[in-house]
Amino acid sequence: MMSLNSSSFVRNSFSGVSRTQSQSIRLPARRSMVVAMVHSSNRNMDVSVDIAVKDVNAPVAVEATDSDSNKQSTVVGGGVEDVYGEDSATEEHSITPWSVSVASGYTLLRDPHHNKGLAFTLKERDAHYLRGLLPPVVVNHDLQVKKMMHNIRQYQIPLQQYQAMMDLQERNERLFYKLLIENVEELLPIVYTPTVGEACQKYGSIFKHPQGLFISLKDKGKILEILKNWPQKKIQVIVVTDGERILGLGDLGCQGMGIPVGKLSLYTALGGIRPSACLPITIDVGTNNEKMLNDEFYIGLRQRRASGQEYAELMSEFMSAVKQNYGEKVLIQFEDFANHNAFDLLEKYRTTHLVFNDDIQGTASVVLAGLISALKLVGGSLADHKFLFLGAGEAGTGIAELIALEISKQTNVPLEETRKKVWLVDSKGLIVRSRLDSLQHFKKPWAHDHEPVKEFLDAVKTIRPTVLIGSSGAGQTFTKEVVEAMSSFNEKPIILALSNPTSQSECTAEQAYTWSEGRAIFASGSPFAPVEYNGKVYVSGQSNNAYIFPGFGLGLIISGAIRVHDDMLLAASKALAEQVTQEHFDNGLIYPPFTNIRKISAHIAAKVAAKVYELGLASRLPQPENLVAYAESCMYSPKYRNYR
Repeated sequence: MMSLNSSSFVRNSFSGVSRTQSQSIRLPARRSMVVAMVHSSNRNMDVSVDIAVKDVNAPVAVEATDSDSNKQSTVVGGGVEDVYGEDSATEEHSITPWSVSVASGYTLLRDPHHNKGLAFTLKERDAHYLRGLLPPVVVNHDLQVKKMMHNIRQYQIPLQQYQAMMDLQERNERLFYKLLIENVEELLPIVYTPTVGEACQKYGSIFKHPQGLFISLKDKGKILEILKNWPQKKIQVIVVTDGERILGLGDLGCQGMGIPVGKLSLYTALGGIRPSACLPITIDVGTNNEKMLNDEFYIGLRQRRASGQEYAELMSEFMSAVKQNYGEKVLIQFEDFANHNAFDLLEKYRTTHLVFNDDIQGTASVVLAGLISALKLVGGSLADHKFLFLGAGEAGTGIAELIALEISKQTNVPLEETRKKVWLVDSKGLIVRSRLDSLQHFKKPWAHDHEPVKEFLDAVKTIRPTVLIGSSGAGQTFTKEVVEAMSSFNEKPIILALSNPTSQSECTAEQAYTWSEGRAIFASGSPFAPVEYNGKVYVSGQSNNAYIFPGFGLGLIISGAIRVHDDMLLAASKALAEQVTQEHFDNGLIYPPFTNIRKISAHIAAKVAAKVYELGLASRLPQPENLVAYAESCMYSPKYRNYR
């Protein structure tokens, strides 16, 4: 490999390249393998060229990209950063399958970004030395999807289906995403909750290929170096976990990596973020799970979980390294951190980084959307209702705060007053003012004047809420007596059992509909099958964060947001609620089906981006006239591209 660093070389060789555009330059090819890296020292221009040629008769297109430019290519669906020139061409035009070099032969078949399997045309097989490496048949993309779905359905165990999907992702990236996009309702529970929970529990046993970065306490002082080891450089979204509170399953340590991998798969499939722009990261600071520590297949540090200053210093180094390596506009999503760290990290870094906690903010936004929709079934405004939560952790307090904030904005009543509409129950009972001194800081705003109530059923009977929300992570806590009590003073009780996975849900859909005599408006965190009661079929909604975070992230990216503001979350909630039609309401749904999720995500992205521009937090200027169309144009497409 030969490296050159010369501004004069760049000026002479690329004098026709504008600072505000990316264009193709054709260079003659040589018979021998040639690899050249060109980097400009001129601060106004950053040009990278990566060439590997075997055929003297095949000139190669080279992309010159101005990294300072805010102009984005949106011709063909595929992300804001058009690194390889895929988006600047139409789908009919050929592109070069760039890897470290031009991928060809056996290597091309092992490159998941470019591999097309049996869909390689005869012309492509000749051009890229694939003849004989594949059976002679050529099949189209749609037939590949049909075959893969047939194969996945042969597995009876969800974890086996999960493994089959992960193997496909490592083998053929575009086929994986086309399969997921076109069968999202069937495959979403496989690639994410509830199956991903079991995958995390058994991650050490099923681990085959690293799918993200693992950063441990032993890497202190070297985190920036580790980030540079990741092959993709244009990162737009990072999902990071420390594995301490995986779904409702507790501390799974390093094996929580399944969560960032799953979330980022959904960022691409549902939100259209380019796969190469996504980076899953696990911060391994040990685990307090004795089962993991004693498991011979456990892949993480075998030590008790670090905390205090040692933990804070590692996270501080990580956050600084991310900003230094990827810039200020990279979205960092905190995922499945324990309560004490989740709130502290969000509070500490929300003013210096583009950070988002899906457990606190994403859950809140999707639940608020469901409540706004439910009002059309029960009547009244949010301010007319009373809310009772079982669970006062990240999800519970996050939802409660967003509800109170929206009521405050609707009524012009101070937030301190609207919080009194919301009551929370934790493991010690109803949160009341007499417990104030012993409460964690994030619970204190919800300590209202009331006599102590220890039992949850007694709290339901005393508070008499119109909306019951479960975020406890404790299964079967919405008992028959609780649901019957809710139904006794509400014609249509709103019951949201949000805990994941399915085994941790506060109640099932069947229980909610049966015990309420078919009157409940029910939604859950994990999916439940339709329920038949008294000759009527009830289809429950799924209050899944996947409705919000992909579109929310896309909105931040296309606007070049530099910070996250609560008003953006409210905008996302209202955008999702707008997608629920009368037909959905007639079927008892308070969320739209996932079948149109990419259009829903584009709509959410547009509303979020509009709010970013309104708040003056956007860096991509000027604002596009039609944000929905712009969001759709920026979404990654899994369609195969033709290769030269």
